[in-house]
Amino acid sequence: MSALPEPLRTALRLAATGVPVLPLRAGKAPFGNCQQCNACGGRPNMKSAGACTCPAPCHAWAAATTDPDVITSPAWMTAWRRAVCVAYHPGAAGLTVVDLDDAAAVAWARTALPPTQTVETTRGEHWIYRGAMSSHNAVRPGVDIKSTMSYARYLGPGTGTVTALPDTVCALAVKKPSPARPAPRGLTVPAPTGRAECPHRTPAYIERGIAMAEQRITEARSAVHATVYRTFLAVLSTHGRCGCLADAHVARLFAAAQGKGETLRHCTDAWSNARTRLGL
Repeated sequence: MSALPEPLRTALRLAATGVPVLPLRAGKAPFGNCQQCNACGGRPNMKSAGACTCPAPCHAWAAATTDPDVITSPAWMTAWRRAVCVAYHPGAAGLTVVDLDDAAAVAWARTALPPTQTVETTRGEHWIYRGAMSSHNAVRPGVDIKSTMSYARYLGPGTGTVTALPDTVCALAVKKPSPARPAPRGLTVPAPTGRAECPHRTPAYIERGIAMAEQRITEARSAVHATVYRTFLAVLSTHGRCGCLADAHVARLFAAAQGKGETLRHCTDAWSNARTRLGL
């Protein structure tokens, strides 16, 4: 065991306690998808929520696993040799991480949130609660929520005892309507006449797809215009011909893009250009 990379040893200890893990490369980011996954448009082929069937650690949080055979498989070992730290999928472990990114956010949490297990980060703290919820970025200045369909760095056991997820945290995820970001109108992609019923079979499939698209846009650090267009293109290539997309789904994508500084006009143009390219 001593010959194993330190991140791998940490990952195996976490996995043994039921916490799904994945390796992170330099920059605290997941490893890029393999060629096979890129060929499918970057879509997770999941046999269950949070479990990617690809043998490599692809699709970020969707690859997180507790299976030691997968964690130590040849494809994963290649990643572990380059990994700088370990991440985990909080929601799959029944946890929610309130990521406090700076001292101001930590000061707010100490007055607004009930105490729980606390882990120091580079600039702030992670507050970990028992219970899963949807993940949301920038719920207030310096505060992100990482739970389902997200990953968090493992930075040690921290201090204190994990307590139940409070309503205060759940309330942070409730978005208030903003007149500056109107929902797009008339953008629903209709199902072509005579086409068979949607092959995706379950609403959970498109929900995962939209959530991952939102995350891809929100986490863009550069080339936001290009990221928005490519993400719209990927969503439409998967769901644009089956009638699954609803106005609410499109509105979520537009809101994520506008949250990165895109204008409504640019979102509308990017969506229209993606549809044109796909012949929709």
